[in-house]
Amino acid sequence: MAYTGGSYGRDSLVHAVIRSKVAPSAQENQRFIQFLTKNYQGEIRLSWQEDKSVDGGFILSVGNELYDWSTFGRLDQMEAEIESLHPGEGEDIMTLITETVENWHPKVVAHEMGLVRTVGDGIATVTGLKDACYGEILVFDSGVKGMVQELRKDSIGCVLFGSDERVTEGSRVYRSGKEAGVPVGDAFLGRVVDALGQPVDGRGAIRADGYRPIEQKAPGIIDRQAVNRPLETGLLAVDALFPIGKGQRELIIGDRHTGKTTIALDAILNQKDKDVVCIYAAIGQKSSSAANLVDTLKKHDALSYTIVMLAGASDPAPLQYVCPYAATAMGEYFMEKGRDVLIIYDDLSKHATAYRTISLLLGRAPGREAYPGDVFYLHSRLLERSAQLAPEKGGGSMTALPIVETQAGDVSAYIPTNVISITDGQLFLENDLFFEGQRPALNVGLSVSRVGGAAQTKAMKTAVGTLKLDLSQYREMEVFTQFASDLDDVTMSQLKYGQSLMRLLRQGQHDPYSMTEEVLLLVFAMGHVFEGLALDEIVPTGRKLVGQFRTENPKWTALIEQGQPVTPELKQNIAAWAKGALAKD
Repeated sequence: MAYTGGSYGRDSLVHAVIRSKVAPSAQENQRFIQFLTKNYQGEIRLSWQEDKSVDGGFILSVGNELYDWSTFGRLDQMEAEIESLHPGEGEDIMTLITETVENWHPKVVAHEMGLVRTVGDGIATVTGLKDACYGEILVFDSGVKGMVQELRKDSIGCVLFGSDERVTEGSRVYRSGKEAGVPVGDAFLGRVVDALGQPVDGRGAIRADGYRPIEQKAPGIIDRQAVNRPLETGLLAVDALFPIGKGQRELIIGDRHTGKTTIALDAILNQKDKDVVCIYAAIGQKSSSAANLVDTLKKHDALSYTIVMLAGASDPAPLQYVCPYAATAMGEYFMEKGRDVLIIYDDLSKHATAYRTISLLLGRAPGREAYPGDVFYLHSRLLERSAQLAPEKGGGSMTALPIVETQAGDVSAYIPTNVISITDGQLFLENDLFFEGQRPALNVGLSVSRVGGAAQTKAMKTAVGTLKLDLSQYREMEVFTQFASDLDDVTMSQLKYGQSLMRLLRQGQHDPYSMTEEVLLLVFAMGHVFEGLALDEIVPTGRKLVGQFRTENPKWTALIEQGQPVTPELKQNIAAWAKGALAKD
């Protein structure tokens, strides 16, 4: 009769094998038989195999169950118990570990065991683990870990989180009983880790405060509240025209080398001293690119509040696949503590490619454009986890800035349309604008924020005025610049005004503005303060006026810093002051 999950029929044979360096004595054999008789039904057949790799103790195999009573097996038990410790408020972790070790006693635990049928390209097919669950972590004999990704009638498809060279056909694999997860904690701030949460910055181990599954159900409607607090990027073009709120998901989309990562990085730099935790998930990037990004964060003193999670281009596809989910789990840890989180996914195009690779290796049928049909769910269940939590849930937030790369500006392709439909708006970066020197190269017509003014301070909202409309009109009239000699004075004035606005929106790399600077620059521009200036003089003149304004008008500056509305009267006064200051110069 076949073995059925730890229970044998009354007339069945129970084949048990002891593996150890030294053969057990007659007395030890008798104790084994007593244990087997107590826990299994049927006729007991016990045999011994010499295994010099078993260091101390023994390993008992019964069907597809395994009892590891070796030295390493007991140490693994102790390690798992220590990892499960979660110190409370005021408790010392070292005291808890000491007490756990002193009071610890090994337990007789049955581990379900299977065998590797095939392995290759980072995928292993396993038989014998009939109770394994989707997303569960499996541990192979060599120590390599994997995750269940395919459940079939007679086998399991498993993606490997290490080199498949260390996994061989016929080797044993064990269930861990744990979902794929990642360690979390405050100590991860300022560190660079891989997709499994292990440090890769050479600064030693990280003490985790807990362990979270990488896959988590998104907060429900009752657990959320409206997005109404601004998350300022420090980029005038974004904060004025396409404001981002805490808890929003704003897509950054454009062709390769159009400044997508720079926008995300500047948003991180602008969170300094604002009590926002930043997480940057680098998916499929070159190690040199990630190293440059970390150096930039260090240079601007931004690494201390940032976690960088790296699944590089040379890493296996399974690690690139789990990277954004693991980063989100880290973000949820802080969000549920009531903190604000900014998370960057750079980029989801490479993430979708990694998932396609895994799916095709697992034998799943490809869908539209050679992607598996469920790739929409791949990103929707990731981005839906970003939210502004209700006060009853702590009031924390997680703001997502996913990045998607387009081909020749094609926003109607499969992955771009998927992510556009999931997010709350997009910042579309245009090639032509980028090559013209407009940085950030935002296309005003195709970019949008569906949260809009709800995520702006009253000062910013009143300062913006008709800026977007003015820029749209300028872009339509720009075609007439080739006929400049035949244009009337009104049209020429409108074109020059539009050019000055576009030049004002140009911003240096890694040089974010404060909200007060942005408001004052907008008021200057909308008040036609920069008329008559050469285009190259607009930005430096604006910065100079802002500094002078702060010094000479502290009361007005205080109103703006408090986010108070900029009334029409105040706008006129600020513009008049600025024109007077320029006239003196």
